[in-house]
Amino acid sequence: MVAYQSGRLYPKLRRLEADGLLVSEQRVVDGRARRVYRATDAGEQALEEDRRALAELAREVLRW
Repeated sequence: MVAYQSGRLYPKLRRLEADGLLVSEQRVVDGRARRVYRATDAGEQALEEDRRALAELAREVLRW
């Protein structure tokens, strides 16, 4: 189970947006305002690079 700590999530989303990795827009869903995020092209590229690095780390750790 992942512990959810809202005090950490939204500052991180704002920082990723400031870094150009995410964009957001406000939408009304069921009568309530929601901020919806999506990855930019740079964000998709950064995610792919991180996935490759994580896969490499997993191979190294699990090799022993």
